[in-house]
Amino acid sequence: MSLNVMAESDQFNPAFLQQLKVLRDQALDSQLAYEITESLTTEVGARLAGSPGDAKAVAWAQAKFKELGFDRVMTEPVPLKRWTRGQETARILSPFPHNLAITALGRTHPTPDEGITAEVVHFATLADLQAADKSEVAGKITFISERMVRSQDGSGYGKAVAGRGLTAQVTAAKGGVAAIIRSIGTDNNRTPHTGGARYDKDIPSVPAGAISNPDADLLVNMLKRNKPVTLQLKLTSHWDGDYTSQNVIGDMLGSEKPDEYIVIGCHLDSWDLGTGALDDAAGCGITMAAAKLIHDTIGPLKRTIRVVLWANEEYGISGAIAYHEAHKNELKQHILGGESDLGADKIYALGTRVAESALPTVDTMMSLLKPLDIEYAGNQGSSGADLIPMRRAGMAVFGLKQDASSYFDYHHTANDTLDKINPESMAQNVAAWIVVTALAAEADHDFGFGLSEE
Repeated sequence: MSLNVMAESDQFNPAFLQQLKVLRDQALDSQLAYEITESLTTEVGARLAGSPGDAKAVAWAQAKFKELGFDRVMTEPVPLKRWTRGQETARILSPFPHNLAITALGRTHPTPDEGITAEVVHFATLADLQAADKSEVAGKITFISERMVRSQDGSGYGKAVAGRGLTAQVTAAKGGVAAIIRSIGTDNNRTPHTGGARYDKDIPSVPAGAISNPDADLLVNMLKRNKPVTLQLKLTSHWDGDYTSQNVIGDMLGSEKPDEYIVIGCHLDSWDLGTGALDDAAGCGITMAAAKLIHDTIGPLKRTIRVVLWANEEYGISGAIAYHEAHKNELKQHILGGESDLGADKIYALGTRVAESALPTVDTMMSLLKPLDIEYAGNQGSSGADLIPMRRAGMAVFGLKQDASSYFDYHHTANDTLDKINPESMAQNVAAWIVVTALAAEADHDFGFGLSEE
């Protein structure tokens, strides 16, 4: 895309653009997003889908939307299968006894009550495990030691996370009895990273957990001595029946097109080890604050700004699926969508997936984002996981790309807590979300529908 910015007055009222610039700059000094995030992490904390924390978070979200003055607050049911964490222990029995820091992977099966004791077989990558003969794996505990690479855009996560997703199923298919992986994270702390494994009731699986990165290093060093390593593993996490959570929705109603929606938001649930500050209370704070500041400062815009706090992103994108199902007959009224779900560090780029006819408005967005040190990342972008069903149905999306260099030090660990958030960086996020959201809500045109996934 060429950023030959059209005269702003050709697209938007100059007075509106001036107000938006002033609000963008004022937002850099706002503490509202941080205050919302502090409220969620302090008053609710961990909120694994289906847990008591989940129900508390739904009640918190309804009350917070009302407190912030949203015009309409709604909940929509989200059915899900509840997964509950249990006991988690791992101990090397021989040749050198050690306790390992471990956490179960979401959606995996429990060990027997007495645990599982077996020899460890090591594979550097998931591909190596997939290529192994069944005789190498049968009766053993598999261990994948692939290390996640740190990167600004978080791409190292995508390259390593397949091991977390598939190891339990591949191990089962080859006759193994359990699986462990090096945590999918970039830290060197003894805080293991949880996360969802793939699950299908018709595909065999085994108990599976992630060990901390230092413990993975220890285990690799032990295996280098070419002596059998025996591990005792106890993971009692399990499926625990049906549950109905809620998507919580807050609307700032549009003045001219109230039934057309600019959809922004976060996922309300979190894993249960920390307080879910970065993942994803921060996203809730950022998007709720952006909508509030737009409404209070430059008044209702033409379209409705809809903030969705989706349920159970972490082990099923259940809220995303339920939202799509609930709104499948009004998809074309969903004009543009974006999700904040990569922490709270500064945004460095905007990516879009919109019709070519909408690119002049993206030019205008970029002219207002440049002072925030944000570049354009092209028109082949995506957005957060909770918008996948809507994007696949044709909705135009955008992604405000946050610096993820340190995010995966804390992601899905007990260290995902409020102290990891820099309020100044969070305020820069809010300023950027204000620019994109307000321009989309005030634009007279749509952003395309039925866009190709190619």
